[in-house]
Amino acid sequence: MLATESRVFVPGMTRIPLNIPTYGREEIDEAIDSLESGWVTCGKKVAAFEWMWAEYIGVRHAVMTNSGSSANLLALSCLGLEPGDEVITPALTWATTVFPIAQVGAVPVLVDVDLDTYNISPTAVEKAITPRTRAIMPVHLLGNPCDMDALCGLVRKRNIYLIEDACEAHGAISQGWKVGSSGDMSTFSFFFSHHISTIEGGMVMTNHHEYADRVRSLRSFGWAREVPHQDYPGIDPRFLFLHAGYNFRPTEIQGAFGIHQLPRLEGFIEHRRDNAAYWNKELAQFGDYLQLQEERPGTRHVWFAYPVMVRPGAPFTRDDLVRFLEAKGLETRPIEAGNIAVQPAMKHINHRIAGPLTNAQYIHDHSFFFGNHQGIGPEEREAIVGYFHDFMKGRGL
Repeated sequence: MLATESRVFVPGMTRIPLNIPTYGREEIDEAIDSLESGWVTCGKKVAAFEWMWAEYIGVRHAVMTNSGSSANLLALSCLGLEPGDEVITPALTWATTVFPIAQVGAVPVLVDVDLDTYNISPTAVEKAITPRTRAIMPVHLLGNPCDMDALCGLVRKRNIYLIEDACEAHGAISQGWKVGSSGDMSTFSFFFSHHISTIEGGMVMTNHHEYADRVRSLRSFGWAREVPHQDYPGIDPRFLFLHAGYNFRPTEIQGAFGIHQLPRLEGFIEHRRDNAAYWNKELAQFGDYLQLQEERPGTRHVWFAYPVMVRPGAPFTRDDLVRFLEAKGLETRPIEAGNIAVQPAMKHINHRIAGPLTNAQYIHDHSFFFGNHQGIGPEEREAIVGYFHDFMKGRGL
């Protein structure tokens, strides 16, 4: 179902998916224009979207990539990390935050999160810093901004890098600044399920000219084509390689989508915020059993999804509730990779766990999310509240 289409909704029978397409006729026509032009790889439309996104976030440079995970790998590669260097990141996150740290030869250091926000704990970060710490990589999980004041204070005091993983937090705000604008570098994802989408796609952001040039080169094999460089006699400048890079270029189709998706973003955000405010109000009566997220003062939560935590001592489990909701047609998911320290892939990654991961594990065991997007209107969001009522009533609560 395209963003411009509608459907008949029947409570308890019509499936409510995690996401629906965010694009419409304009994106399709722009993509067809690129196909008909014959210029389908990274070109003018990608450059236009990069400029628009930099302007929106409030950062000087934006470099588009083929995915958000590639954006993370490029940002980390740009900083020249060496084997054994440590990067502190939350234990509650998605795999593509942690794996790129290991892929550049550094050591992911996993720390606990805050139980209310699901975000990295600045206190845990400070305790985890060692002489080997080169960077902190917080994640604005599910669109909820991290405590950037505290984290920026830590990196200034310790003279270490700050890389913001804002892949799920398009347009989120912390203390008047959009997330992705405070660190040395930041990353975004435009995957199909995100606030806006270029089907696949990502972005690396920075205010540092030299970082931007390096990322542009690394994005295209380490080529010199897009960046200032000295001449090397005997080497054709068209095929001059300055770095050992990757092929992480986006297509012009992705740029074509992006330039029409961005004007839709604020409307999508407000729709998600309205949905979340409604659910918070209507589900508050179950506060003895459920913990819901609240938007903190001085922030704008953009609600990538709607998370729910089952409180300790509740007379039912997370899995009981999830099975009931899924049977009603409400699609759910765990909170990202959960406590990634217990994922089997971590057995193959040199990493360090700094302190107890009590909150990350509790969220892993007792929380879930369901979709929150522009396709969920008054009928769907009211039906979801009704499903929670039915579940509680069935248990005499």
